[in-house]
Amino acid sequence: MIEFQNISKSYAGLRVVEGLNLHIARGELLVVIGPSGSGKSTLLKMINRLEDHDAGRILFAGEEIYKFKVRDLRLRMGYAIQSVGLFPHWTVARNIATVPQMLGWSRERIKERVKELLDLFQLDPEVYQARYPHQLSGGQQQRVGVARALAGDPDVLLMDEPFGALDPVTRALLQFELKRVHALSGKTIVLVTHDIDEALLLGTRIVLMDEGKIVQAASPLELLTRPANDLVADFMGRSDRGLKLLSLQSAGTLARAEPAVMGEALPFETSLREAVSFMALHQLAQVNLLNAAGDFTGVLHAADIFATQAQRPAPGVTT
Repeated sequence: MIEFQNISKSYAGLRVVEGLNLHIARGELLVVIGPSGSGKSTLLKMINRLEDHDAGRILFAGEEIYKFKVRDLRLRMGYAIQSVGLFPHWTVARNIATVPQMLGWSRERIKERVKELLDLFQLDPEVYQARYPHQLSGGQQQRVGVARALAGDPDVLLMDEPFGALDPVTRALLQFELKRVHALSGKTIVLVTHDIDEALLLGTRIVLMDEGKIVQAASPLELLTRPANDLVADFMGRSDRGLKLLSLQSAGTLARAEPAVMGEALPFETSLREAVSFMALHQLAQVNLLNAAGDFTGVLHAADIFATQAQRPAPGVTT
């Protein structure tokens, strides 16, 4: 889908990206992380030519990006940023319709697309399409911003710290919303963040950059269990590595098929990290698990969680 071939970029003689090679597959949710100044936002902006690279080639759908007119290239790539950037004097519906109108869609098709996206992001069209940005909460504005980025059915969605300005509760809700939307749409998504937990939750693959170079590109599990070097291990966090590993697995994967126990219940998609916190708070050794319909699906035992962790190989150890 997108390929960086020996890409370099400098600002005023300062090299910010150097010799970068990366292939982003169709349908990936690739998360780019790294310290400030590592080149991660520059990498993102070079994809849709908000920044032009100095050397190398970037291919999109098999074609060098300079073969596309800038407008045509950007119409095929949705773009969502932290500040949202909704037009304040336009309604929600008109904001979402921006790109479809530029593409020459019919009024009826645009109307259906707006409704489809508001439904997708769990915003009732009858309630929200006529509202203005100032009438929305921060989380609702961010939902509309991402909906607008997806409105023209782009091949790729680019996201630069999209949830960074939100409170922790709203941020967590929108992270799960994005994960759900990605699963439903199958879109290729490239997301830049500085939040390690966000990267682990969302990414099918994570790229860690430092000083304009890729230090490691791997699955969340591999980054935690087999860091390429000390920099990766330190950046991912050494002290809470076990908790981060728990965040990669859902409670449902360890459910025992046995009768329900008395007491509390959790959704089966709850991460093991969240389950441990909940069970410790309520002093539980077992907890019931429920599916999306609220039906009992099994019992999670604390002993099983820790047995799974104990069996996991240490970094650098093969089994």
